[in-house]
Amino acid sequence: MSRSSASKKTVQVRPDSKGRITLGKLAEGVSSFLVSEQPGGGFLLEPMVEIPAREKWLFENKRALESVKTGLAQSAKGEVRSRGAFAKFADEKDE
Repeated sequence: MSRSSASKKTVQVRPDSKGRITLGKLAEGVSSFLVSEQPGGGFLLEPMVEIPAREKWLFENKRALESVKTGLAQSAKGEVRSRGAFAKFADEKDE
């Protein structure tokens, strides 16, 4: 199922005896939801995903993130250049 804003799907769910609802396939690829109460008593569920703490820096560093996005776009277009093998560095320790 697509999550794009162009395709909207409405489903009805019922709470169990403890007031819980299940979203089934609507929750695929989602690790949590941000719940906002809306005027009129409704709720908005915003799908969330977590990232490993060691990768958080990338999303906080706009310049690095843009560089990664540029590289991925270039790679997708086949705009790649071989820089040779890095096997000789495989045994080096991180500093």
